[in-house]
Amino acid sequence: MNSNRDSRLNLLELKCRRPVEHLLAGEYRSVFKGRGIEFEDVRIYEPGDDVRSMDWKVTARTGVPHVKRYIEEREQFFFLLVDLSASTLSDLEGKKRRTLAELGSLLALAALANNDRVGLILFTDRVEHMIPPGKGHQHGMRILDALDSFQPEGKGTDLGVALDAFGHMARKRSVAFLVSDFLSSDFENELQAAAFKHDVIAVNLMEPQEVDPPDCGLVHIQDSETGEARVVDFVPIQTKLNPRILRLREGMLECSVDLVEVVAGEDCVAALASFFRARQRLVADETGG
Repeated sequence: MNSNRDSRLNLLELKCRRPVEHLLAGEYRSVFKGRGIEFEDVRIYEPGDDVRSMDWKVTARTGVPHVKRYIEEREQFFFLLVDLSASTLSDLEGKKRRTLAELGSLLALAALANNDRVGLILFTDRVEHMIPPGKGHQHGMRILDALDSFQPEGKGTDLGVALDAFGHMARKRSVAFLVSDFLSSDFENELQAAAFKHDVIAVNLMEPQEVDPPDCGLVHIQDSETGEARVVDFVPIQTKLNPRILRLREGMLECSVDLVEVVAGEDCVAALASFFRARQRLVADETGG
């Protein structure tokens, strides 16, 4: 790793470590609490123990009342599926790649602070790079380095390929953040299947022009993935929601997938904190807490 890359990586960690320690780790922990409890062992019954925890088989075998003892199962598996297709790397100022790196780093560090095992899948129209789930500072730095510096070979986008790789890597129920600009199609079946088995959250990385289109009428643009040139009329969408964003929102609802919207270059910490708080309120409403 050269000194310039080392310096960039250290700056990225410094930028993300503080908000994780002071805000996001707690927010993350309150939302992703683990799968519950798991059996540890049995012990002799003591007055005041809940009779519902009695182990009747051991009690019958020994002739002495025993109760089951449980511990909270905290460790989870957390995955980042990050789109590095040409459309996410195409802006001249590099805002989208920096936002991807920062967003992924914040999530990875928050998960590691929660003692979760974190894995990474970088993809385009193919799986470009995978880091199996792991823990520890060195593992976290590997993930941050890949998010910041990995250079993909492919240009297109195939969300189905990424979701299929995730399905093979995730042996047990996991939390997965799918980060993309979603300039793709025909991935809904794979996404729905993944969401049935896992807790999948989609993060739509948008360009500022999608949210606040310029007042310039007809514009010649070129597709960064296919090279196709076309003319786009910005005027019709100035008074209503971008139809692509609306379709994506509706599609995620149909797939039972939560959606986070992040504009390239804007505050990733605020976007994630807002999502965590909204999800925490939803969980509290559903459980009556």
